[in-house]
Amino acid sequence: MNPAFLKKIKRNDRLARWLITAGGMMIIFSVIFILVLIAKVSLPLFFSPSAQLYSSLQLQSVEQQNILAIGMDEYLETGYTLDDRGELVFFSIKGGRELSRQQFSSDGTATRLLSVESFGHQKHALLWDDGSVTVEQVRFTPVFDADNDNQRSIVYKLERLARFVAPESGRSVQTLVRVDAQGRQTRVDLLAEGTIELYQRAVTENFLGDAEVFENQHQLDATVNGRISTLTLSSNGRQLYAGTDRGELLRWDLSDIDAPERVDQLQAFADQRAITALNLVFGDISLAVGDDRGGITTWFPVRKGEQQPVLTRIHELSGHHERIEMISPSSRDKTVFSLSADGLRLDHMTSERFLLQLNPPGKIARFALTTRGNALIALTKENTLLSWKLEIPHPEVSFGTLFGKVWYENYPEPVYAWQSSSASDDYEPKMSLAPLIFGTLKGTFYAMLFAVPLAIFGAIYTSQFARPRLRGVIKPAVEVMAAIPTVIIGFLAALWLAPLIERSLGSLFLSLILVPAALMLSILFWQGARKFESLKRVERGFEFLAIAPVIIMAVAIAATLGPGVENLLFAGNLKQWLFTEMGTRYDPRNSIIIAFAMGFAVIPILFTIAEDSLSNVPPSLKAASLALGASRWQTVWRVILPSASPGIFAGTMIGFGRAVGETMIVLMATGNTAIIDLSIFNGMRPLSANIAVEIPEAPVDGSLYRVLFLSAVILFVMTFVVNTLAEIVRQRLRAKYGRF
Repeated sequence: MNPAFLKKIKRNDRLARWLITAGGMMIIFSVIFILVLIAKVSLPLFFSPSAQLYSSLQLQSVEQQNILAIGMDEYLETGYTLDDRGELVFFSIKGGRELSRQQFSSDGTATRLLSVESFGHQKHALLWDDGSVTVEQVRFTPVFDADNDNQRSIVYKLERLARFVAPESGRSVQTLVRVDAQGRQTRVDLLAEGTIELYQRAVTENFLGDAEVFENQHQLDATVNGRISTLTLSSNGRQLYAGTDRGELLRWDLSDIDAPERVDQLQAFADQRAITALNLVFGDISLAVGDDRGGITTWFPVRKGEQQPVLTRIHELSGHHERIEMISPSSRDKTVFSLSADGLRLDHMTSERFLLQLNPPGKIARFALTTRGNALIALTKENTLLSWKLEIPHPEVSFGTLFGKVWYENYPEPVYAWQSSSASDDYEPKMSLAPLIFGTLKGTFYAMLFAVPLAIFGAIYTSQFARPRLRGVIKPAVEVMAAIPTVIIGFLAALWLAPLIERSLGSLFLSLILVPAALMLSILFWQGARKFESLKRVERGFEFLAIAPVIIMAVAIAATLGPGVENLLFAGNLKQWLFTEMGTRYDPRNSIIIAFAMGFAVIPILFTIAEDSLSNVPPSLKAASLALGASRWQTVWRVILPSASPGIFAGTMIGFGRAVGETMIVLMATGNTAIIDLSIFNGMRPLSANIAVEIPEAPVDGSLYRVLFLSAVILFVMTFVVNTLAEIVRQRLRAKYGRF
């Protein structure tokens, strides 16, 4: 050979090797880069929350005054204190400069405040020394000056929401008041002797448009073992809770002004530990309970069977080592703030996740949150005002909420649930990935159950039994199936196949019996008929000519007899029988539809790879087997299939990965029901379809947004693990059978 030509060939080989190596490395780098990118977006879900001390201010001239309430705006610019003289002092958070002073009054003879209850968005119920109560709200409004470069300033104003006159029964130990959005007023007084007095007032319009005033007073039944130690009232004033020094919990329904009712009284703690703090978590469904041993639990009413809902302990939070002095909920989510002698702790109720703890140099006497929950201001017993910026991005997310059962509000038991949004902002985000992972595997399982036998047996027949001319038609036709857009397959499955199967459910199940039976009978018949030479020719690659009419006839008989059998055995309604007798609902978009639709999409890949593997088995192996007297089927079963098994297995795993990542078919044909149920009559929601459905509505960098990226990471890991295991098995099969 010409040395120059040989040198050119070697140079081209080296160049090709480098190009192929570089291309392979770029592909590997790209795949790793994609994984790192999506993992980077989802990783902040598990970052620890943080609190940054923003300012520290030592109050002056506080000897003559007692501060009863504090607060600040959400921009951390303006704060205020409220003392027992009813004087409100506004000051700059950062510099401590006093901005203004304003005076609250009771519009009566009162001159001093006995206590202040803070609730809602900077709302304060002021109990005056004459027994009257006023409800005041501090409002902060940002104002932008267009003439001064849109510079922002905070404008604050005071608004009186309601006033309650002093009760005739005398001074109370604890007083709670609420005013709801409709103007309904509720006042609850816990008296020294342990009785509870209720006053309610509501104004409504009758059908003539005239205002009607409903006003009533009641003394609630508060018979307990011990004494009532604390009370709390829902934000709308319709639910009242009480805790005792012997560990009892009580609940009253105040919805009916004329007939308030005690609906719960139970022993919350078997050791009769004292309940020292109560408050309702955001949404007013769950009750946070603090006790004298530092424990914090949350409760809400649970319905068991046909019984009335009963307060049930649901979550147990991290708790303190000392007596709980105060519990305050976040106004944005289910985070619970609890104060004890050992500091201030933050826990998320649903995830039962401890978020962080604040331990300033002095003991905290009281604290308040901003309306956005992004900052906290606290007053220590040394009269130091401290404020923190809070960074708690995803408190509702934990490994437990993502992969475990969670007991959500208004649910009778812990469940796996995915529900990313609701009509109300009070709900708990339900972002369990367990039903989505299950749905992915379920849909893939039923699709592979349908596709693998058809694809592999079709490949065996085409490569080993069919005539070359027939093979040249079948293989390209099957490969063309892969070019059909999956959106078309999903569209046909959802709008044509699903209604067809729903109407012909009895015929479908009857065909599952008649088709195999007809095939077995036809095989037995053929064993006798094949003695004729003219029929024996059909065996030589045209067996389908004998099989196809049998299958068509069996399907036609099933379609004809199906409605009659359904009328005879299931009173004409198989779906109703499944529900009443088997407890299974029939979802029109179910696993049967997915098996047909996604199986149809996977078959071309499985068939092509399996057919290539079978066709590439050396002819000498087949010839040797036939020469030893083995039949064609024995040769296929004992020689061809083992030799081609590495390729067939690799094709099956590629098809599995294709089914796992399929989006459009499962999006259109599954019903998108995120449930864990193996029934073929129910749908599912796979990870891929969930990403497609949810990502357009997910706020960037929000919890849902990052959980969807975590779903993509899980899909990536699933396919990586499957492909890795498949390659290990393929290498072992290759080593065992010495080829491919």
